Amino acid sequence: MDKRFVYADNAATTKITEPVKQAIINALDIYGNPSSLYNLGGEAKAAVETSRETIAKCVGATPNEIYFTSCGSEADNWAIKGAAEQMLKKGKKHIISTVFEHHAVLHTLQHLEKQGFEVTYLPVYENGIVKVSDLENAIKDDTGLVTIMFANNEIGTIQPIKELGEVCKKHNILFHVDAVQALGNVEIDVNDLNIDLMSVSGHKIHAQKGIGFLYIRKGVRIATFMDGGAQERGKRAGTENVPSIVGFAKACELACADIAKKREYVTALRNRFIDGALKIERSHLNGDRDTRLPGNANVSFEGIEGESLLLLLDMNGICASSGSACTSGSLDPSHVLLAIGRPHEIAHGSLRISINEFTTQEDIDYILEKLPPIVERLRNMSPLWEKIKKEEKEGK
Repeated sequence: MDKRFVYADNAATTKITEPVKQAIINALDIYGNPSSLYNLGGEAKAAVETSRETIAKCVGATPNEIYFTSCGSEADNWAIKGAAEQMLKKGKKHIISTVFEHHAVLHTLQHLEKQGFEVTYLPVYENGIVKVSDLENAIKDDTGLVTIMFANNEIGTIQPIKELGEVCKKHNILFHVDAVQALGNVEIDVNDLNIDLMSVSGHKIHAQKGIGFLYIRKGVRIATFMDGGAQERGKRAGTENVPSIVGFAKACELACADIAKKREYVTALRNRFIDGALKIERSHLNGDRDTRLPGNANVSFEGIEGESLLLLLDMNGICASSGSACTSGSLDPSHVLLAIGRPHEIAHGSLRISINEFTTQEDIDYILEKLPPIVERLRNMSPLWEKIKKEEKEGK
């Protein structure tokens, strides 16, 4: 098979589709300030509010529950810090999360711990899924917030969000969900899932970078994130990014259409990759085989370094990753893989591919053609692999 270009890192970011690009271009002509009272400002305001309605419909919310942000990380920070500030007013200082959250959540929680909050980090076990019973057992009298991601950004495992939300609702605890990887991949109805706060980012669903939203259930009070003007109903000051908001709405509309059909197609491609990759000696699928995002596959190969694997794949025109794009460049093994019990030496040799409805079977077959000889080449240069084979021979 001749060299081709295969983009398999959609969990890091996605290509802007033509309909979204056109929506953004058209919105560039709506240059009025949405806060201005004259007609030009009114046009911009209308574009923002129409987009808000489209996005709200996509997740089962009402428009006045959608607050635009610059990204998912900002939405996470706002939800957690804003809820924490309100918790203090009720004398509550305990938060529950998991050990394998995105760093936008983990680092925010670490910041709050320095401010005197107590955080319980639930385990996720070998399958990468939190147990509802663990959440129930971790709740204290002063628990005020639970923050658990919908689907993990590295290994793709989907959490039992509805059941976790039911526990929070029963105990009158706010439930925040980072749904950055989930939107467009699974159906989301914030009411059915008992979600109080939810963070989403646009560039994961073919929108522009620099736009996201925070869903805040009606009646839920959290602190204002940014002071200044009266934008976003006084909760987040700053002139609205109209073109990005319009593009985001178009992306949401497209992402939330025919999810079941797209999921069936992408899941088949994902399983084709997993089946092929696991034929490689001493390879390991990370996370549950089935309860995972349709386009996510994370496999570790013993005896190699993930960074070297990525570089050689790139030389063959394949874009993939070893984990979160937010931690690329770090020499530490993935905290997600360590959380599911992978030892350091195996966690270092991970490969994540994240595909979508634009991926073809030929793309998958090309990856599977190039992957085995690359792994073999790296192992032939690896002292660790030599040690593994020696111990295997000696029966250790």
